[in-house]
Amino acid sequence: METAIKVAFASTDMKHVDQHFGAAESFAIYALTPDNVQLVEATQFGKLAMDGNEDKLDAKIKVLDGCVAIYSQAVGASAVAKLKTANIQPVKVSAGAEISELLEALQEELRQGPSAWLAQAIKRMQAPNTQRFDSMEAEGWDE
Repeated sequence: METAIKVAFASTDMKHVDQHFGAAESFAIYALTPDNVQLVEATQFGKLAMDGNEDKLDAKIKVLDGCVAIYSQAVGASAVAKLKTANIQPVKVSAGAEISELLEALQEELRQGPSAWLAQAIKRMQAPNTQRFDSMEAEGWDE
């Protein structure tokens, strides 16, 4: 699934979003396309307190490398800033939201046309067009 997007969910049971981002004990990371979904990683962090310790955020964000979004029950302001810097969209959902339903909704969004944040995430994932100046050069364009 090389054209898939990756999304993560803060979950202890890998079925429901039931964790605050900063104190999440584990993430379920999925790759999805409009037609396929695949669990690619389940990451464990152990028990973490919501103590304002910012150091734990960096390790979590590193695990999310390549993900376009992280779904959680809540996320603090400093974590939002760090996630945005890493091009990861924090998405707050209600307690106990089912991961399977969220994945189905994302797939439907991909089929129908992505929302603004998802379209931006997909654009960032795409390799830059290395041939974008070829036509200008062929026309004799000069700086």
